[in-house]
Amino acid sequence: MNNEDILTVLKSLSNETRLNILCWLREPEQMNEKLPTVIKEEFPGGVCVGSIQEKSGLAQSVISSYLSSMQKAGLLESRRYGQWTYYRRNEEAIAAFLEDFAAGLQAKKK
Repeated sequence: MNNEDILTVLKSLSNETRLNILCWLREPEQMNEKLPTVIKEEFPGGVCVGSIQEKSGLAQSVISSYLSSMQKAGLLESRRYGQWTYYRRNEEAIAAFLEDFAAGLQAKKK
């Protein structure tokens, strides 16, 4: 991950609600959502935009914009099923960001 990619992720997380969303999605079962079987099987950990919007208390258009920017930063994955879109954390990308970010800040050992 280059510095530009790291900055994109940091900008995405610089908003309290976006950071909260990433934390909420860490435990999707806590969103109290009854998921269709197809979602449970094909996209485990997915949470509907409506559930995220409800938890945040913000307008759906705002949440959709937030989710889109987080997906562009690589933090989230999405799947569309019918008229609904589901999001989940991209754990591989989050781990890579954390590793690269930490490595970039650490002092070089002599």
